Amino acid sequence: MNGRTTRRSARILGSSLLLAATLLATTAAANPRMLVDVNTLKVIEHEDAFQRWYPASLTKLMTAYTVFRAIKAGEVTLESTVTMTKNAAAEPPSKMYYKPGQKMTLDSALKIILVKSANDVAVAIGESVGGSEQGFVARMNAEAARIGMSSSHFINPHGLPGKGQYTTARDLAVLAVTLKREFPQYASYFALEGFTTGKKQYPNFNMLIGRFDGADGMKTGFICASGFNQVSSATRNGRSVVSVVLGSDSLGARADISAGMLEKGLTMRAGNVPTLGQLRPYGETRDTVADISEDICSKHAAKVRSEGRDEAGRQKLVSPYIHELDRPLRLVYAGLIGGGATKPAGNEQVAVGDMGDIANVPIPIPRPTY
Repeated sequence: MNGRTTRRSARILGSSLLLAATLLATTAAANPRMLVDVNTLKVIEHEDAFQRWYPASLTKLMTAYTVFRAIKAGEVTLESTVTMTKNAAAEPPSKMYYKPGQKMTLDSALKIILVKSANDVAVAIGESVGGSEQGFVARMNAEAARIGMSSSHFINPHGLPGKGQYTTARDLAVLAVTLKREFPQYASYFALEGFTTGKKQYPNFNMLIGRFDGADGMKTGFICASGFNQVSSATRNGRSVVSVVLGSDSLGARADISAGMLEKGLTMRAGNVPTLGQLRPYGETRDTVADISEDICSKHAAKVRSEGRDEAGRQKLVSPYIHELDRPLRLVYAGLIGGGATKPAGNEQVAVGDMGDIANVPIPIPRPTY
């Protein structure tokens, strides 16, 4: 082999390695996302919107929707009793650690799963509303199919991963928009800053609520396989938008990305873009459920996330659209029936003064599935 051939081979090899590295970086950095105008259904922005993804606790949006449908059908009310069973109490964290036989209202249970993302309470809801966990899951899948979530399937009411549990950014946008349009009377459940049992306070893991102008929802989720997911919504000057961000590498990143997308949706004209119903499936790997565990739960990733926290343990945020709260969190009551806590009158929000300024309250460190 002469020198010219050697140099040419080296250039080809170098180009191939560079291309491979570029493709690998692109794949690793690709995060499904979606931005939709709630009123017009126009898709303002999308990326890998049809890629199947583990929903983690975003599943609880489907749980809530299925409950709202049951209320609408007259099967249950917000004052119906949800009983903790042995099966529900055995679920892994995040959870409330309630004991079998303890009871709460459906209203409290919904607040708990949408703020604390408690897996035990999610299963208890399913059993109480659907007769059994699997009976409720069947209803979740039927409702998902009915509203057009064409590439989603659920195997439980909480979002812990397993074979057959998947969704897409596009389907989550469909769900979020449907929730806002069909059940506006329940919008406050998704905008809670936190809740109190009368003994302990639980802040919302959604770092936009109270910190992004106009933020009014909706849910976060995390497991190793999916990364940090977030469905967000905001309303300003009569305009309402929903964003979906999947596969972020931290609490702070998903909040920063979501804030940027929401700001874009609230301040720019959508132009000539497709609607949710017009967007056609794309992506060569869309029928395979992505698993990014090695990227999210490696020692290196954990180190990077720890370096992204301040001395109080909070995620450092870089978005100019997210501001600190200069007041205590506004919390609502949610807890057990006869649990010994003092419940505020009605459903009023209460500022918990002993929490001090929110700037001094650490953002919760996530445990699966948030």
